[in-house]
Amino acid sequence: MIGPLRAIWLLVRLRLLRLWNVAGNVGRSKPKGPGRGATAGKGRGRWVLTVTMALLMTAAFTNMSRQIVLNLHCELAPVTACGGAAQPYDALGVAAGELAKTPFTTALMTGLTLHVALLWLASLLVPLGSRDLGHADWDLEWLVTLPVPRATLLWARVLERTVTNSTGILMLWPACLVLAWYGGLRWWAVPAATAATFALLAPSALARTVADTGLRLSLAPSQLRNLQAAVSVAAMPLVYVTISLSLPGDGIAVGWARAFPSWTLWTPPGLVVQWLDGASAFAPALLAFEVALLLVGGIALLRRQLANGVVAAGSRESGRARATASAPALAPLCILPGTPLQRRELRLLARDRNFLVQSLLIPIIIVASQLFFAGTLRDTTQLGSDPRLLASIAFGLGSYVLVLSAFQTINTEGQALWLLYTFPHPLARMLKEKAQLWAALALLYPAAVFGVGLWYGTRIDTQLLVLVAQVAAGMPIFALIAVALGVWASDPLAPEPATRLRPTYVYLYMVLASLYGYGLYTQAWAHRLAVVVLVAMLALALWQKARDELPFLLDPTAAPPRRVSAADGMAAAVMFFAVQALVFAVLRDGDGPPVLRDMALAFTIAGAVVYGLARLLFWRTGTTGVPALLQGGADVKQALAWGVGCALPAIAIGLAWMTALRHFGVALPAVDVDGRIAWLVALASVAAPVFEEFIFRGLIFNGLRRSMALLPAVLASAAVFAVIHPPLAMLPVFALGCAAAWAFVRGGGLLAAMLTHALYNIAMMAVQAG
Repeated sequence: MIGPLRAIWLLVRLRLLRLWNVAGNVGRSKPKGPGRGATAGKGRGRWVLTVTMALLMTAAFTNMSRQIVLNLHCELAPVTACGGAAQPYDALGVAAGELAKTPFTTALMTGLTLHVALLWLASLLVPLGSRDLGHADWDLEWLVTLPVPRATLLWARVLERTVTNSTGILMLWPACLVLAWYGGLRWWAVPAATAATFALLAPSALARTVADTGLRLSLAPSQLRNLQAAVSVAAMPLVYVTISLSLPGDGIAVGWARAFPSWTLWTPPGLVVQWLDGASAFAPALLAFEVALLLVGGIALLRRQLANGVVAAGSRESGRARATASAPALAPLCILPGTPLQRRELRLLARDRNFLVQSLLIPIIIVASQLFFAGTLRDTTQLGSDPRLLASIAFGLGSYVLVLSAFQTINTEGQALWLLYTFPHPLARMLKEKAQLWAALALLYPAAVFGVGLWYGTRIDTQLLVLVAQVAAGMPIFALIAVALGVWASDPLAPEPATRLRPTYVYLYMVLASLYGYGLYTQAWAHRLAVVVLVAMLALALWQKARDELPFLLDPTAAPPRRVSAADGMAAAVMFFAVQALVFAVLRDGDGPPVLRDMALAFTIAGAVVYGLARLLFWRTGTTGVPALLQGGADVKQALAWGVGCALPAIAIGLAWMTALRHFGVALPAVDVDGRIAWLVALASVAAPVFEEFIFRGLIFNGLRRSMALLPAVLASAAVFAVIHPPLAMLPVFALGCAAAWAFVRGGGLLAAMLTHALYNIAMMAVQAG
């Protein structure tokens, strides 16, 4: 028999290797020997999104923890100059300067103890509520057969859950890092924060193991699922209480921090605060003693719980029998609305109490917690006076319903997913039916919110009607996004339900929802339109990629062959504008108006970078369908003829639009040709047509043509092309986008579309210069 330390190391290493495999084996070398000829490896490139989202979330939590420390200092310190700041957020700079000179006060340390304690509770409840407590613990039942003492197995389980609690690390490590930095440790803050984080996560792992391992032997599966539902409901407000501590002003959570008892400084969260601030030389030793005492006592409790074995006799079968016998009589499927698949989904939703609570109740708790603890909604009469707040609440509820329901479409099928492949309908069609169902259910929440707003006196005007239309359009858009992202987020082959969902895509969904929420609050109509069009286009692009992935979901090694898609075009467009902004910021000198030469250089450099990277990526991955100047047997004469022919109606519409604007007294920007005409001609006739046509016609339009009819693809690509231009130019640019797409189709490649674009730009420039 091997020693206990080596056994613990081997078991923890086994768990880490399993998580590594689930994550996609970042950087894994390609196996030697013949492979599958038509497909690439599954999961290629997913690590880029995972790493990007992890860095973004770490940065967000670090910034939040910084604001919490500084805000609590301003509110709790007995002497501070924060009150003399002109703006609330200016006080944070004052607080940072004061903390750099003085240690934490006792009141501040007590408030920070509440902050760390809330994060610790979240690190326990969020993972606990995300797994099915009623699910049989096959992992432990298999490990207990090894020639290793049961106590060693329990120590190994607590240790591996300590180091693999990604939620806890994401929440606690940035907070400890900020505390150590402002506590004076500076560059020693990283190792100190890491040690403090794992010291707190060890008791969290122990409590989680006691709950999901020990309680499984004493509670029925139905009781465990009720417990899980309660844990899920309790976990959400904790996060928003913590976030509210970062908001300026004496809010509810700050009042709790002020009244938090001082004896909590001697609990593990309080000792972490004292240690990182250097307030007590004995704090690290006392923290280690308390954590060790908790672990030893917890392992003893677990050994007592498992004294009679790790399997409750007949619990699975009897639990299933009890659940079947006590299931309430539900309405026959035939009287429920929708398609047969949608009626099945409604029936399963009514049976699954956990999923029902998760998808329909938790969104209300999340949004209510945000409004209550952030102080955004002071009283219900505010719903009648602030239509943008009303729309934000409505969209927030609907979007949370979708991320907790439609996002789980593949995941909830579990091991029965293969049955959907046997139905006499394409899987994409069935997923679309589910998306339609969840969009309809999610729409009920905005309808109720707007109804409450009308009850409290919201005035029906143009602004309200536009907001209602935006929210209503957002539900089907985000239902499609949720289902599409859920295809990549779910791993139906994962042995454990808790590992079947990749959280990276949940964060991506929330980022997109935040972008749409910005479109509800902005006053500029052009920005609102741009957000709706871009997010809708992104939904179509993601759905196309998801459809490509569906035939390979149950294949552990194969992935769809690489083809140009609309998602490639959207990614290229985002990179194009990001690089353009970065280059322009480097080139710009001073704070005056932008120089045309700098704009032209930034545009040209960004276009060249994106064009080169896209071509390189397509070549390296063997992507098919890459756009070319001439394709499909077209010749130069045909391309030139269609390029000129399609430019004429676009130019006519542009000239008519400019004439109408001048007639109504709208001032148009004049083109100054003095010494800079060469830059302008190069930008308008060469750079813009080459790079923009490659992105918007070659990638976006060409990608949409794989899954859409010609006319919808033309309109969708032209709409995206239009909304990235100034508001006054959107209508004629939309016409140009339609003309260039038609030239691309009829002229047989990018050459015709580029010529259409170049002639239009030169004509508009000539008119403005004249």
